[in-house]
Amino acid sequence: MPYKNKEDRKKQKNKPVDSKEFKARMERQKARREMDKKGKDANNNGKADKREGKDVSHNKALAQGGTNKDGVKVESASANRSRNLKKKAPVSRQKKSTRR
Repeated sequence: MPYKNKEDRKKQKNKPVDSKEFKARMERQKARREMDKKGKDANNNGKADKREGKDVSHNKALAQGGTNKDGVKVESASANRSRNLKKKAPVSRQKKSTRR
């Protein structure tokens, strides 16, 4: 359902420059630009041909402390975004009930 009042919806704001999220965003942007710069672009649309419709994936996830120096690869968006790289909550083991 669409918003009826524009004031009800919060504006999207980018994280502050000194935050971890900002640095990660800049790393992703640099990786895409570098890939486009060195890749062949036959149709002259600004994107490297091998990157069209795909994501630039980092070999070591930025969320786990990776950088562009660790390496990047071109990967489908669904494969890149389907990985859950966030820490998983520990699974608590429940004791078996002794009722009969």
